[in-house]
This record gives sequence, structure tokens and C-alpha cells, in this order.
Amino acid sequence: MAEEPILNEHNKLEFPPAHTAEHLLNQTMVRMFGCGRSKNTHIERKKSKINWPLPSCPTPDQIAEIENIINRLIQQDLPVTYEYVTRDEIPADVPLDKLPDDASQTLRLVHIGDYDVCACIGTHVQSTGEIGSFRITSTSYKDGDFRIVFKVQQ
Repeated sequence: MAEEPILNEHNKLEFPPAHTAEHLLNQTMVRMFGCGRSKNTHIERKKSKINWPLPSCPTPDQIAEIENIINRLIQQDLPVTYEYVTRDEIPADVPLDKLPDDASQTLRLVHIGDYDVCACIGTHVQSTGEIGSFRITSTSYKDGDFRIVFKVQQ
């Protein structure tokens, strides 16, 4: 049996359903608005919040569509799988700008079906169906910074 690679220790304990939903939300924002993945996230069991720099505030219809897309992805029960690669093997479309300076040479890529892939050492559910439901509880926009506050309900 192959030996499990040693990765950097994770400095926080996320709620796996919310953390996995955050991956879906980030990829949805990238696809809808052409922005990068968020660099400012706070994931918890009770509520989570994520910010993205955007040139304008999304419309109420766009915000509703974000929520609908995430819930459709949850209902598809996409598998969450892991792949260990060296930095030299990272696909070109996987951003590494959020990695800490002391990140290990071996990275864990988290795949959510064929919808999302990113380097991550956090905790996740085994498939999106385990997330439950996703609800945007509020949004705000100030000085080019768009924030979504959300919760998941199992």
C-alpha cells in the first residue's frame, strides 16, 4: 500500500459540509464573474462568509442563481476525491496563490466531480449530497468587495 504523503498541518477545524460548499461557491463565482478564488474566507458551522473583489455588485437575480447552482450541485451528489501531486505536476488551471510560503512540495488536490479542483488540506464530506442544503443569508458590497454570508443545513 502506498504511504500517505506528509502535508502541512491544518491550522483550523472547519465544518466539512460548509467547507465543501465553499469550494462549490468559489468555483461558481469564478465561472459566473471571472474572478479568482476568494482569499478571505471564514467557515463555521453556524454561518460562513466569503469575500471577492468585484467591479460591481451582483444583481439579486445573479445572487439567486448562485444559490440555485450550488443546490443543484449538492443534489447531483458529486464525489469528493483527493489526488496527491508534486508542485511540478499541478495542472495549469489550479491556482496556488493561497498556499502558505511553507507549503510542502507534495500537495493535495481536492476534486469535486468535474466541477472543481483546488489545492486544499481542509476537511470535506465524501460527496456533495452530504452537504444538505445551501442558503445565502445575506450579501453586501462595499468598495469593490462583495461578501456572501451562507449556511448549510444537513
